[in-house]
Parts: sequence; structure tokens; C-alpha cells
Amino acid sequence: VNPLGLSPFLKDYLAGHLDVLCAYPDRNYTALRRAISAYTGAPAEHILVGNGSTELISAGIQAVHPKDAVVLGPAYSEYERELSLVGSRMHYYDLKASEDFHLDVEDLEKFITEDIFSHDTDTIPGKSIPCLPQLLVLCNPNNPTSSAITTEQMKRLLSLCKRNGILVMADETYAEFAPDDRKISSIPLTNNYNNLIVLRGISKFFAAPGLRLGYAVTGNPDLLKYINTKKNPWTINSLAEIAGCIMFSDKEYIEKTRTLITTERERLLSLLSSWDTVKVYPSCTNFILMKILKEDVTSDMLFDCCIRRGLMIRDCSTFPFLDSSYVRF
Repeated sequence: VNPLGLSPFLKDYLAGHLDVLCAYPDRNYTALRRAISAYTGAPAEHILVGNGSTELISAGIQAVHPKDAVVLGPAYSEYERELSLVGSRMHYYDLKASEDFHLDVEDLEKFITEDIFSHDTDTIPGKSIPCLPQLLVLCNPNNPTSSAITTEQMKRLLSLCKRNGILVMADETYAEFAPDDRKISSIPLTNNYNNLIVLRGISKFFAAPGLRLGYAVTGNPDLLKYINTKKNPWTINSLAEIAGCIMFSDKEYIEKTRTLITTERERLLSLLSSWDTVKVYPSCTNFILMKILKEDVTSDMLFDCCIRRGLMIRDCSTFPFLDSSYVRF
């Protein structure tokens, strides 16, 4: 979460508008979707809002109900949980440590077309829309590796997936921390690819996990309609609604965050890379993945040592493909 905490402007604004709690939010969240549209450049009619990106991950997976799903790993555990709830067969594609966890698009294409997915595009029984029975889930930039897929790489993947009846779900929770998010964001691609849904939230960059506000962008009208029809009304409370209407235009806070994260990322990468006891992987977000090279030191030991000194790091041994030699700093 952004170490700056809530924007002072947002704090003052919310404190002065508590009366909004006396009324229901707009069921269609029209003003909120317009604010997100101005921030992202996506048409307001292509935007879904939800109770954090977690609700939208769940809603998207339930709508598609894929028979098979590929998840780029190591990855956030919520994808696996939601896929298991709908009975999907899940397949992890291993981002390789030997390649600094950067995606080999050609190898992933082979994995998708030859090893996992068939080429049928059934209609799921009981669904009101023709569903893509297959799903590719990726976090971009990825958590916990901090590696990213470029827009050009995404175009190639999307074209392949479209030919094979595969929906791509891109989780961009950490995209705004990147040095230039325009080079990695897939939001503009939703105008040209109807097999893409992009997810974002305000928990990390805007330091507001407690407000529970997320949004999704897709150019697939059937998918939009289906999720909106099934989703409960008013899953975003009135305070989160008005916060979203102003926070995306808080340019001072946005620039201050990007400056802080950029300078701290460069400082820490330089510092940690000078140690011969760890391997540091390239980062484009607000965290760094690190491999401990000393055989007698584990991630659990390092976590315990750090927490006693007031430093919170992530023991990454629970992530797929990572072991007790990895931590996220």
C-alpha cells in the first residue's frame, strides 16, 4: 500500500461530506464511472465498478465459467480460489526465475495452444450469452515478481487468444506504480479486443483498501451486461462513491506518489543489488522480489529478523513456484 497514506485532500473532502451516508448511492454509479473514464481514457460505458477488484475477479470468472484456465505464476492466490469455486481446471504457467520472471510470449503461446486448450467455443449451459469456455489470467505488473508484459506483447497474446476462444483477464492492481504505465496498460486495447477485461482498484496506489472500490474495463458488451445483471446493487458505499469521483483528479497526490516510488525503487534496487548474499530481480512496481543466496538463511528467518526492527516484508514461500529462499521487499 502507498506509504503516503490517504491524500490529505481526500481526507478533508470525506470529512466534510459524511451526510452522503444518509442516502443510497446512484445504482448506476454514473458520476463515478465518468470520473474513472476521465482518468483512464476508457469510455464510461465500458466501465464496471465493484467492491474492490476482488469482487470483479469473482464476477468475471463466474460469468465466463471457464472449463480450463491458465494462470501466470507465481501469482495472487485469489485467482485460484475463485476458479476452484466454479469448478474450473486450473493450469499454472511458470514464469521462470532464470529469465528474471519475464514472460516468453512464444513459449506461452505454445503452452496455450498445444498443451492446454482445445479450439472449441461452447455455450455454457444455463448462460444467456455465448461464453468463452477458456480463460487466461495474468497480473500485470505481476505480484510478487514485479515483472511486466508490454502492450505490444499483450496485442500478440490477445490476437492468439481471440483466435482460440480465450478471454484474457488482466489484473492491473500495480500498473500505476510503473515508470510509464502507458507502456504496459491494456486499457486502451479494450477498444479493439472484445476478449479482454482489465481490472484495477484503489487499494494500493491510492492507499484506500478500506474503501473497497475497484473497477473493470471491457469492450465486450455481452460480458458487461451479464456481470451487471448478476451483480448485487449498491456494492459500493456512498463514501467510496464520492471518493472515487474526486481522487482520480488529485494530480498533486498522484505525482507525489510516482516521484516517491520511483526514487525509492531506484535507491533500494541499487542498495540491494550491491549485496552478494541476495539476488534482486528487476522491478517496475512498488515492491522488489529478492532471492536469499545463503543456504542457512530462510525467508521465515529473514521475516522474523525484519519485523523485530519494524520492517514488514513478505515471506514468499507460499507462492506457487517459489520456495523459502524468496521474499518480497
